[in-house]
Amino acid sequence: MSKPMPEEKVFKDPVHKYIYVMDSIIWELINTKEFQRLRRIRQLGTSFYTFHGAEHSRFSHSLGVYEITRKIISQFERRQDPDWPKDQRLICLCAALLHDVGHGPFSHSIEPVFHVHHEEWTCRIILGDTEINRVLRQVSADFPGKVAAIIEKKYQPEIAVSLISSQMDADRMDYLLRDAYFTGVNYGTFDLERILRVMRPYQNKIIIKESGMHAVEDYLMARYQMYWQVYFHPVTRSSEIVLRKIFRRAKQLHQEAYAFRFMLPPLERLLAQTLTIDDYLELDESLVQLAFMQWTKEEDPILRDLCERFLHRRLFKYSILEQIDHEEIARMEQKLRERGLDPDYYMEIDFPADLPYDVYRPGQIGDKPPILILNERGQLIEISRKSDIIRSISGVQLGTHHLYYPEELLYNR
Repeated sequence: MSKPMPEEKVFKDPVHKYIYVMDSIIWELINTKEFQRLRRIRQLGTSFYTFHGAEHSRFSHSLGVYEITRKIISQFERRQDPDWPKDQRLICLCAALLHDVGHGPFSHSIEPVFHVHHEEWTCRIILGDTEINRVLRQVSADFPGKVAAIIEKKYQPEIAVSLISSQMDADRMDYLLRDAYFTGVNYGTFDLERILRVMRPYQNKIIIKESGMHAVEDYLMARYQMYWQVYFHPVTRSSEIVLRKIFRRAKQLHQEAYAFRFMLPPLERLLAQTLTIDDYLELDESLVQLAFMQWTKEEDPILRDLCERFLHRRLFKYSILEQIDHEEIARMEQKLRERGLDPDYYMEIDFPADLPYDVYRPGQIGDKPPILILNERGQLIEISRKSDIIRSISGVQLGTHHLYYPEELLYNR
């Protein structure tokens, strides 16, 4: 069991107003160097190039997920819900706080290049020789493994996982509200307090009372709008494409034994894909942007140019493709070659299928169970069967292909 704080700590937060820390373990985890590193990782990757206010960090988001989880559990405990296992409180709070501790620079943006996943690194940090691991072991020797099992979605009881990872979890609810606030849009707003009041533990699941269905409709509509208006904004995708191509080029040069003028050890081991936990924890956005600034002086023209484009926001332009026209694409590739540009690094066809965020789809979606409504007769019903609004937006694929290329090609197409 965690010792209570002699005096509760309070974080002032623009989204939740106040975030309350009442357990000494939570306070100690917040003050570990691994968790403090999240101050140097942006929540929305490269979205600050599109929405200038989107400078918020994984640190503030993680605190927000912890606070929503704390509020949900407090509701369950206050009502003395019999289906809530009281001994799961601390492990759920720790998992909520630590769920993103393995994120790398620019969040999801570089994961595809190096075939890494932040959840795997989160578990390695929780289980490895780290300050976080030592704090968790104060509870019990097997406590870090239990927290990692929640992150991996392998923990029982299942209800503990659902609080942090489901179709309506504390993670999603915080990032929608927080991302909407910092991007300056209204799409992501919904009545969080109402949702918390109608959430119930039931048969090892988190369900919603039927009377609260309209609040959930607002939540899912907010998620739908944020997906298309913010998370898949084409300018953000352009900056992500340029970022990924920088790392692809650096990785290729490293494989060819290119002599970099500037290279830091953790970055070199990232390119070689031989990272240790200590190396990974040194990787933050300050280090990466320092490297990019130095790489603008490299002899390799592709790496030099891509870094200049990223740092100075000279991003790729885009055209919407109603359909994939292979002849048009071939012409674009030829124009790039005529200008001395390699199509592998200066052109991309993009579609929103690889986003870490998604719209709600009915039924079991991988490891994310659907949102269930509990009616007055005690029946559980998947929400889209009750709501015309949700049925109309569930699983809708409105994405279009975009062709990205350098701006200078606009004038001679």
